[in-house]
Amino acid sequence: MMLWFLILLASVAAFGISAVSGGGAGLILIPLLGLILPGSQVPAALSIGTAASSAARILSFRKAIRWDVVRHFAPTALPFAALGAWALSRMNPVYLSLLLGLFLIGNLPLLFRRSPVHADIRPIRPMSLRILGGAAGFISGFTGAVGLIFNGFYYRLGLRKEEIVATRAANEILLHIFKIILYAAFGLLNARTVTAGAAVATAAILSSVLVRHLLPYLHDRLFRHVGHVAMVAAGVVMIMAAGRQIARQDNVSIQYQHVSEDISASLSWRRHVFEVEWEDGDELELSHRLRVPSATSPTVTRPPGFILHLSPRTGLQTVRIFGA
Repeated sequence: MMLWFLILLASVAAFGISAVSGGGAGLILIPLLGLILPGSQVPAALSIGTAASSAARILSFRKAIRWDVVRHFAPTALPFAALGAWALSRMNPVYLSLLLGLFLIGNLPLLFRRSPVHADIRPIRPMSLRILGGAAGFISGFTGAVGLIFNGFYYRLGLRKEEIVATRAANEILLHIFKIILYAAFGLLNARTVTAGAAVATAAILSSVLVRHLLPYLHDRLFRHVGHVAMVAAGVVMIMAAGRQIARQDNVSIQYQHVSEDISASLSWRRHVFEVEWEDGDELELSHRLRVPSATSPTVTRPPGFILHLSPRTGLQTVRIFGA
C-alpha cells in the first residue's frame, strides 16, 4: 500500500514538472512502475496516465490551444506512430535512444545563453508541421519518448507558455490513445496494468489542476529555462541507459595499458576489436581484428585484419591481411 502511495505522490510531482519542462515524467515513473508491473506492461500503464494528463491540460487550457498547429501535426503523427511500433517489433531502439540523448544534450549551451527579451517569431509552415508530426509519431511509437525532444520547436514558434502546454497536449493525446489501443490489441493490458494506469492518471489530473493555478505566476524566461534543463537532464539519462544496454548486449569493453613509452587502448564491440597504440614515443598504429569463437575458447582473436602505421622514420604504411 505504501508503494502505491509513493507512486501516486511521485506521479503528481512528475506530471507537474512535465507540464512546465515539456516532458520527462516517464524518467521518474518508469522505474517506479517497474516495481509493481512486468517491464512489457509499464509503457501501457504510463500511456494511460499520460493520456489523462493531456486530456486534463486540454480542459484546463482549452482556450490557449493553437489549432492551426494541431490540424497539421496530428494527421501524420498517427500513421507514423504505427510505423514506429512496427519497427520496434523488428529492431532494437537502443541506438536511436542513444542518438536522441546526444541530440538533447546539444541543448546544453542554451542553459548559459541569455534569452532575448523579444524572441523572433517564425511563421508556421504547414509542411514543417506535417514533417514534425511524422517524426514525433515515429519516435513515440519506436522509443516511447516524444515530449522533450520537440521542446525547441514550440519555443521557436513564439507560443506563450499556456499555448505551449495546451497545444502540446492536444498534439500528443491522440498518440497516447492510439498507443493504448495498440497495447490492448497486443494483450499488454490487464487488470493490474489498468489499476496502475488509473493511479497515475489520477495523479496526472491533480497535477494539471495545480499547474493551471501556478503557470500564470511563472515567468516566460524561467519556463523556457526549465524546459532546457529538463532536455539536457533527459539526454544524460538516455545516454547512460542506452550505453549500459549497448555494453551488455553487444559485449562492449574498453582496455588501456601504459608501459614505459608505449601506450595502447582497445575498444571491443561485438566481434570487432579496434586498437590504438603509441609506440617508442613517436609511432602511431591503428589496427582492427576479429574475435572468432572456437571450441576451446569463446574469445579467440585472429591477427589484425587491417593495420595503419605512422612513423616519422618510415612514413605512413598500411597493411591489409586478407582472410582475417
